[in-house]
Amino acid sequence: MNKSLNNKSSGSSGLKKELLEWVRILLAAIAIAFVLNTFVIANSYIPSGSMENTIMTGDRIIGSRLSYAFGAQPQRGDIVLFNHKAEPGRDKTRLVKRIIGLPGETVDIRDNQIYINQSETPLNEPYLPEPMESEDYHFEVPEGCYLMLGDNRNHSSDAREWPDPFVPEEDITARALFRYFPGIHWIS
Repeated sequence: MNKSLNNKSSGSSGLKKELLEWVRILLAAIAIAFVLNTFVIANSYIPSGSMENTIMTGDRIIGSRLSYAFGAQPQRGDIVLFNHKAEPGRDKTRLVKRIIGLPGETVDIRDNQIYINQSETPLNEPYLPEPMESEDYHFEVPEGCYLMLGDNRNHSSDAREWPDPFVPEEDITARALFRYFPGIHWIS
């Protein structure tokens, strides 16, 4: 009789150990996911067509929070995730656009082309899905800020429409790396 009691108690002890091990694994997975999502990657859903054909409506993308963490500066052409108050009276929301203007630069949109620092040569933008049709604009990008535009310029709400067209560097949260749904595709 003593033998069967020992088997039952060792069986329940083994089950407790197994459950405890599963709880540890689950807690470790949650902690790792939290650290990755808070400090390493940024996950974003694309609700509009402002970046088509580079990033399509409904895509889910991953960005690197570490891209600019160790002294690297955002560059013209980078596609970034950032927080911005695009409409008065609304909280900041995460947006995804391409960097066009760098701190201290002037950006002119005239004759449906972009000119940086009064250059005679327009910015080469092979990623645009169609020729831009835009009013003329003149922007003087403040130090520590960036000017962002969507790739699908004719259908993008971007710096040309925002009350404050400039995005402070501290509001840039990540550089877009790749689309993971539907399918994996590197973003450039």
